[in-house]
Amino acid sequence: MQQLEPLEPDSLRGALEALLLVSTDAVSAATLAKQLGVTPGEAADALRELSREYAQANRGFQLREVAGGWRLFTHPAYHQQVEDYVLSWDHRKLSQASLETLAVIAYHQPVSREGVRAVRGVSSDGVINSLREKGLVRVVGKDENQATLFGTTTAFLEGFGLRSLGDLPPLEDFAPDEQSKQFIRERLSGQSMEGTLQDAADDMDEEQELLEGGEDDEQE
Repeated sequence: MQQLEPLEPDSLRGALEALLLVSTDAVSAATLAKQLGVTPGEAADALRELSREYAQANRGFQLREVAGGWRLFTHPAYHQQVEDYVLSWDHRKLSQASLETLAVIAYHQPVSREGVRAVRGVSSDGVINSLREKGLVRVVGKDENQATLFGTTTAFLEGFGLRSLGDLPPLEDFAPDEQSKQFIRERLSGQSMEGTLQDAADDMDEEQELLEGGEDDEQE
């Protein structure tokens, strides 16, 4: 297998790789260029060079330009291995922060990072990224301000032994007292919890039907 060209610590391509590894969404060449103090053209050329280099080396990941930006992806050829690996993880070993964040997303999806922060009181960006890597949380769209919205996955239901989101117990059942119940009501006000869960469940059912329909078409 072809070896990647070694990069100096202060090289532009090395810096781009580092930024892309911690980015959860596609990032434009202009944004990366501004962060690194180079021109957009220099950043774009370096990104294209990295993309070609990964492809020629047949790596397990790819650098692709999508939605006006650049993002690292796992190679489609290894989709099944990645899916099997994620589903094999023991979700019972989630940290307290992960469980809290997952609960907020599960009960109030679709929800943005800022929405999760509003409930937890602290930044949850890193935790959300970890939950996405574990296959428990997914991007479901964007709100009117173009903020990324998150929801749970089928793997979340399977990992926690749920048939659907409707099987989630009422969140207020976990409140130790009436004051805590009121706090939950106020934080999650705006749309009824039952309505939110039903909408999310319907979306997941629709996606599953589309996937199954696609498989039937391929078999025909």
